Amino acid sequence: MKLYSTLLLIACLIALPLNVSGQESAITPDSISAESDTTAVLSKKELKRLKRANRNVHYNILGGPSYTPDFGVLVGGSALVTFRMNAKDTAMRRSVVPASIAFMFNGGLNVVVKPQLFFKDDRFRIFGQFLYKNTRENYYGVGYTTNKNYLRGKETSQYKYSGIQINPWFLFRLKESNFFAGPQIDLNYDHMMDVAKGITEDPDFIKAGGTADGYKNFSSGLGFLLSYDSRDIPANAYKGVYFDFRGIMYQKWLGGDDNYYRIELDYRQYKSVGKRKTLAWTVQSKNVIGNNIPINKYVLSGTPFDLRGYYMGQFRDKSAHLAILEYRQMFNTDKSNIWKRIISHLGYVAWGGAGFMGPNPTRIEGVLPNVGVGLRIEVQPRMNFRLDIGRDFVNKQNLFYINMTEAF
Repeated sequence: MKLYSTLLLIACLIALPLNVSGQESAITPDSISAESDTTAVLSKKELKRLKRANRNVHYNILGGPSYTPDFGVLVGGSALVTFRMNAKDTAMRRSVVPASIAFMFNGGLNVVVKPQLFFKDDRFRIFGQFLYKNTRENYYGVGYTTNKNYLRGKETSQYKYSGIQINPWFLFRLKESNFFAGPQIDLNYDHMMDVAKGITEDPDFIKAGGTADGYKNFSSGLGFLLSYDSRDIPANAYKGVYFDFRGIMYQKWLGGDDNYYRIELDYRQYKSVGKRKTLAWTVQSKNVIGNNIPINKYVLSGTPFDLRGYYMGQFRDKSAHLAILEYRQMFNTDKSNIWKRIISHLGYVAWGGAGFMGPNPTRIEGVLPNVGVGLRIEVQPRMNFRLDIGRDFVNKQNLFYINMTEAF
């Protein structure tokens, strides 16, 4: 089933960039001739392609059977929308809105939207993450040793989850520099239901307020971001540096159920090593501070955007750090025929790295080695659909991922 889903998606994706997203932007009216009846017919086709390429909004919508390591076989769809806030300003950076929706065969639903909106002269940005989930998930306890040895199953780790996250960031450019600063809001509602017996006996679940009837929590956070961004294209950089520091306080006086804090550091660098060849690396640190951390707000090691290969949420604690090096290459052809044009939309990546986790930033209790490879399919210029397979060396397993845009 995994192979069938993958082949189906690849077939759709290879076709879509040639028909939907208007990538024939190199066409100009000067290149269109009408010297004969034959070329006149061709001219109409070229003009139609030119009109499509000049549209402000470009989009790709994909759907069909799919697979994720956390939810198994499902029916889902992904959309990638790019546009300029001012359609007449061709120098304006294009905003990017990737979104995905998944319907699980057990009745679950998962919706994720991660917009990157750029305003005039890139002096103001709105980024963020918006999630809605009503799914079957797994809880493995807190701490490396507990996580590593926790048995995954219906009677031990599974529960029904319903939750929503609203997390916009507002970034203002500081004078003429590449520095940005601004506030962020983070609202989270988490509801665990039908929890397995093994979860109800977990000491951290009990400490957080969980019972045999489940667990509810609302977190309301207000924070500040300071970032440096010299990337050429944030969604798929070939060169540049990105550094992000953020701190968020979650407080009862803001309407939440608990008082705690979250501090994150994120450094990424990109170096072009040839035509459409990039070496990218990232070092990240995420930490939560407080005595009463909500059970769903511990730092997770292993997501589709970092240590691909580990079940999302299997490894959680108050602190997690990681370092990843990734090589990315798209295939370069002269595009002289349809097969070469198709190949020019394909590429691959290979990465290696490790995660480190523990109960505080300086105490490391577990190391999570990670390697993997992936296929890239360009659905719009510099916007890729990715299929990755990553290795979890701790539990000796391989997990498969499907997503829009690069992991970091």
